Amino acid sequence: MKPKLRLVANGAGSHGRVSPPDTGESEAFDAYSKAVIQAADTISPAVVNIEVRARASASEQPSRAHPHATGSGFIFTPDGYILTNSHVVHGGGQVDVTVSDGRRMRADLVGDDPETDLAVLRISADDLSAAPLGDSNRIRVGQLVIAIGNPYGFQCTVTAGVISALGRSLRARSGRLIDNILQTDAALNPGNSGGPLVSSRAEVIGVNTATIMPAQGLCFAIAINTAKFVAGRLIRDGRIVRGYIGMAGQNVQLPRRLVHFHKVAVPSGVMIVSLEANSPAERAGLKAGDVIVSFGGKPVASIDDLQRLLSSECVGVAIEIGVVRAAEMLAVRVVPAESPRRS
Repeated sequence: MKPKLRLVANGAGSHGRVSPPDTGESEAFDAYSKAVIQAADTISPAVVNIEVRARASASEQPSRAHPHATGSGFIFTPDGYILTNSHVVHGGGQVDVTVSDGRRMRADLVGDDPETDLAVLRISADDLSAAPLGDSNRIRVGQLVIAIGNPYGFQCTVTAGVISALGRSLRARSGRLIDNILQTDAALNPGNSGGPLVSSRAEVIGVNTATIMPAQGLCFAIAINTAKFVAGRLIRDGRIVRGYIGMAGQNVQLPRRLVHFHKVAVPSGVMIVSLEANSPAERAGLKAGDVIVSFGGKPVASIDDLQRLLSSECVGVAIEIGVVRAAEMLAVRVVPAESPRRS
């Protein structure tokens, strides 16, 4: 005799009643919702919409130049300093900002840094709300995060997710590698660029910067500790100073015998492809074909390693560079200059 089967849909019993949700599960969802609501309520008043107009031609008035880019940003000081992405404002003309209460005003570009995709604007207005900044070093994989922005002009759109990974690297549009990137699955759209990534404590822990299309759940933000440093330098100097030696290079593997013979710390290095005339590298005696394997006593396995080491601290300072030339190991002293400004 076959056993009788009883079908129950949507938790209904024999009398059609729906079973009540588990109390613990309900409380967990309530806590999640409260955290998102609190973060949105705290940070949204500081989120702004940014519209950048293209530089006007000689025959065109600046106010009538066509839109160049739009994005998001957030006020991080009560006196009107705004953080956003460099790619939103770089190379543009007039910048207009709309704050959460609907006021629209002109913004001044304090400075931008394409190497970290960060920029600082400033507006002059009263009664501005500033977003509190957190500490990105305290972030853990799996913790709740909220992204706030103005995708496609929709004011203060909120999405939620978790931190998927820490310490990622992302290539800036300038070609330089940005370190300490946060990966999240909180949905980002193009208009979210420059908006805040917020913790459940209602503190900004990142600046939303990029998505990988057409992948889903692969979104990235620049850690707020990086943004604090860059913003401070931009406010003080209007730009970020980096070292420059004036060469083009490519990553190459070193022969194993050479690595063992010279006890090179890395199995690869940066081969100099070309040198700029009268550059620090040329003046130091470096030649095309040389392979750089160390800089200031630190190993150099790739172009990204070399770029990281060419910081503002090395400008004007004699640095010893370890170079493999043919089968020889040489120590060359070079004095990096300040990196030319990008237009």
